[in-house]
Amino acid sequence: MRAKDVIHDHWPEYAIEAAGLGLFMISAGVAWTILDYPQWPIRGLIPDQLLRRALMGLAMGGTASALVFSPWGRQSGAHFNPAVTLTFLRLGKIAPWDAAFYVSAQFLGGLSGVLVVYAALGSAFGRPPVEFVVTVPGAGGQWIAFIAESGISFAMMLMILYTSNRIPLMRYTGLIAGMMIAAYVTLEAPLSGFSMNPARTVASALPSDDWRGIWIYFTAPIIGMLGAVDAYRLIVHESRVICAKLNHDTHRRCIFDCDFQKNGIDVPKLLDIEPPLPVRHPLSETP
Repeated sequence: MRAKDVIHDHWPEYAIEAAGLGLFMISAGVAWTILDYPQWPIRGLIPDQLLRRALMGLAMGGTASALVFSPWGRQSGAHFNPAVTLTFLRLGKIAPWDAAFYVSAQFLGGLSGVLVVYAALGSAFGRPPVEFVVTVPGAGGQWIAFIAESGISFAMMLMILYTSNRIPLMRYTGLIAGMMIAAYVTLEAPLSGFSMNPARTVASALPSDDWRGIWIYFTAPIIGMLGAVDAYRLIVHESRVICAKLNHDTHRRCIFDCDFQKNGIDVPKLLDIEPPLPVRHPLSETP
C-alpha cells in the first residue's frame, strides 16, 4: 500500500497518537508548574521534593491510564511513544508505513502539547526549575541515566507484552502502566529525568534548547523495549503476540496485524466470560 493510501485510510489513528502524547505533555507541564514553580504557593506548602514528585507521578500515571482506557486509546492502541511503536514493528504487528506515521505524529503531538502549556503559563513553565519539563541526566551522570532509562523501559514493555497477551490480565495493562509511571516519576526521575520516550524528550528539548544527554533518550528506551521482546519470548516460550494495542477491550477498528481480528473474536464479549480463561497461550483456548 502506498503512503498516500495509508494516510487516507489510517489518518484518524495518527491524529489520535499525536493528540494523546500532546495531552500527556499538557498534563505533565501543568502539574509540574503547579507543584514546582517557586512563585506559586504549592511548592511552599509542600517543601518535600519526594512528596511533590509523588504527586507529579500520580498526575502523569493517571493521565497515561486514562488515555489507554479512553475511546481514542482503544482505537490507536495507545502507543504514544516511538519506542513502543518500534517494538511492535519488530514483532510484525504494525506495518512499516503505519509505524513511520505513528512516530512522526508522536513527535509532532508532544511538541504541540509543550507549546500549548507555554502559551498558557508563559515563563512559569519555561523558566527553571520547571523549564519545559526537560529531561536531562541526574547528578549520577549520563551512564547512570542510560542504565536507568534502559531498565525502566525494559520493565514497562515486558509488563505490556505479558499482560496484554493474557486474557485474564489484559484489561489491567493500562492500569499497571499508570502505576509504573507514577513509581518511576517518584523514584527514578532523579537519575534520568524520566523520559522512556524519545518524542517526549524532544518535545521539551526543542523549546528549552537543552539537549544534554540527548543520545540517552533516543537509545535507552528503544534498547530497553526491544530487549523486553527477547525476555518475553524466553519467559513464555512463545514468539507470537496478539496485537499492537495496549487495550483491545473495544469494538473500534484495529489497523494492526491482529490475531483477535483474524480469528473473529469479540474481545469485550470474551473478557466478560467468568471465570477468566486459564490460558497459557493467549488464543489457545478461546471460544
